[in-house]
Amino acid sequence: MSNSTPIKEVGGDAVKPLLEIRDLAITFATSNGDVNAVRNAHLTIMPGETVAIVGESGSGKSTTALAAIGLLPGNGRVSGGQILLDGEDISHASERRMIELRGNTIGMVPQDPMSNLNPVWKIGFQVKETLKANGLPSGPDDIAKVLAEAGLPDAKRRANQYPHEFSGGMRQRALIAIGLSCQPRLLIADEPTSALDVTVQRQILDHLDKMTTELGTSVLLITHDLGLAAERADKVVVMYRGEVVEAGPSLELLRNPQHPYTQRLVSSAPSLASRRIQVAKEQGIESDEVLNSGEAIVAKELPSEVLQIKNLTKVFKLRSGLVKTTDFTAVDDVSFSVKRGTTTAIVGESGSGKSTVAQMVLNLLEPTEGSIIFDGVDTSTLNAKELFKFRRRVQPIFQDPYGSLDPMYNIFRTIEEPLRTHNIGDKASREKKVRELLDQVALPQSTMRRFPNELSGGQRQRVAIARALALDPEVIICDEAVSALDVLVQAQVLNLLADLQARLGLTYLFITHDLAVVRQIADEVCVMEKGKLVEVGTTDEVFENPQRDYTKALLNAIPGATLMLPPEVA
Repeated sequence: MSNSTPIKEVGGDAVKPLLEIRDLAITFATSNGDVNAVRNAHLTIMPGETVAIVGESGSGKSTTALAAIGLLPGNGRVSGGQILLDGEDISHASERRMIELRGNTIGMVPQDPMSNLNPVWKIGFQVKETLKANGLPSGPDDIAKVLAEAGLPDAKRRANQYPHEFSGGMRQRALIAIGLSCQPRLLIADEPTSALDVTVQRQILDHLDKMTTELGTSVLLITHDLGLAAERADKVVVMYRGEVVEAGPSLELLRNPQHPYTQRLVSSAPSLASRRIQVAKEQGIESDEVLNSGEAIVAKELPSEVLQIKNLTKVFKLRSGLVKTTDFTAVDDVSFSVKRGTTTAIVGESGSGKSTVAQMVLNLLEPTEGSIIFDGVDTSTLNAKELFKFRRRVQPIFQDPYGSLDPMYNIFRTIEEPLRTHNIGDKASREKKVRELLDQVALPQSTMRRFPNELSGGQRQRVAIARALALDPEVIICDEAVSALDVLVQAQVLNLLADLQARLGLTYLFITHDLAVVRQIADEVCVMEKGKLVEVGTTDEVFENPQRDYTKALLNAIPGATLMLPPEVA
């Protein structure tokens, strides 16, 4: 790419880039010396244009974006190149100047809501602070409007709640509301919809498109979702190991990738064309042999249903004043069963109750009504010793690795802890097990001595998955377990889960908003809406012949389902 500033002619007037990054280098100081995280990166964003940066975790895409808004960590610095905003080099701008630019000129939607929302402030107050700091009206109606535009229902009531009262997706929408509240000229969106269900994702992205069209807002979109990049971005920039390896118009690049890494990204992206049964056939396993091949547990020798959920209901008491409370039914009379050695997916919008079901199955929440039968035993009757054994047999992978990993534990201790807790092996065997688990989730063994704050979001999620696998459980509850992963690692993890299931007869309850992943891994699908189970069926039945309008809306909202197919198929 040339270092000369590109100029577009519009109606006879020259239009310069809003943001131009030239030969950018970013260096981090570590105890082992300087590490070059980004090298010779370059990209250009014109006014009103959306540019997506894609790449695996640790490729440098978020680091590049943070440099553009002056939010690199204390040990990071721009060591080369330029960041030009409207022609002004801000790569070494003062903190005072960056504060002037943040808000009205550059907005930011960060990836992790739990680290970026203050837990002791109400959501509405956090929106108000942003509006006031930028001299905008900040009354209750203004706050409610901002939240409603970001897809939060009942915005006035939600404004008076705290972050812990929101689901993961709702917290992410609150961050999006704050980022969009001042209508910035450039919005840096770092995985802004990774925690959102597809219908709300479409609403948010439609809003971003509207801003681009009406206000001339430019968007720098950081994402691992290639379907989303193809559907929403004008241009795509591919980063690999800190360098830009390919860039160009989105559909042209994704349908005809030139660089080997881009080709791997495209081929690894899940789509509606992928099916779990096809994966099995590619491996030479017939559909009725998946559970009984190799070392698999023979399902017919055991009870066919390992989990039975009967009339499950959960009612929360929500405070609506100093004393007054109101009932909120998060899960309403839900019943389904999970067959041993299979994968059942629960899908639905944020707030539909799917994660609440998972927490009750894990015995982390007590049902208001109904029962959970695990391997023929009602889990509500378990005593302390039996519950300890239950914990080994049923393991979780939570949605938010930032909240589920102890920041004071290094990665070795994090993964080893359940082995020590259950008195499994000696020190040497536990270290060997940890190394094997890191290999399984595609992390280098050197990661053992690092801490969570030294890892990217996707890397942290892989650590959480390794920890869940440590006890060789029979059932794994996956709550958005691959939502934070780039497509290459996501494909590796899904293949790993499928392989473990085929060999060991594992059972998965898979909570997700990613319907492409559902099609790839699930045998049965349960669709939830507002706490109720509205549709249940095999994966093929639900995808090919959905019965409810709500299910059809979820399917229609999937980004890039056909765009990612080869031109001769699309």
